Amino acid sequence: MLRNGRWIALAAALLLTGCGFHLAGKRPLPPALSSVYIDSVTPYQVSEPPLETALRAGLRRRGAEVAGEIEKAKTIVRLSELKDRREVLSVGPDGKASEYLLVSSVRYEVISGGRALLPPDTLSASRDYSFQPAQVLAKEAEEQRLREFIQGELAELIMLRLEAKLARAGDPAAPADVVPPAP
Repeated sequence: MLRNGRWIALAAALLLTGCGFHLAGKRPLPPALSSVYIDSVTPYQVSEPPLETALRAGLRRRGAEVAGEIEKAKTIVRLSELKDRREVLSVGPDGKASEYLLVSSVRYEVISGGRALLPPDTLSASRDYSFQPAQVLAKEAEEQRLREFIQGELAELIMLRLEAKLARAGDPAAPADVVPPAP
């Protein structure tokens, strides 16, 4: 009986592999993303935004070479207008905010060979959290971790959109619905 179970598991694994199934984040990247430069337009920032760090790590994990110079890359992922904001969701009986909504948004586009593989688009993600004035330091640290998580989520969404668009395009070097890059 146990042997039959092993054979069934082996057959299921072979079927999943044969149909192109991959675990999330493990699928090979399209050839257009083999060499990428991340062009992050973030004025007045001292450190690299978590979005850029997460996108760079995701690309490397999937086998892309992330170039340090724009000239050495086949494809450019341009990130701009990265914005974080905090909105009050609810107010307590004392008139102070007791719940906030954190929203991060980014504008991105993907360019290869002077042509836009993905036209400029905007993504946003959000999370809410409760706030207790008695735990200000802990809540500030929680807010920072949530911002990093949200930007990591945005990086994954960009990766998914890249995959979907380039896989549909067939030959990534000459996609059918190319849009000229934004000036």
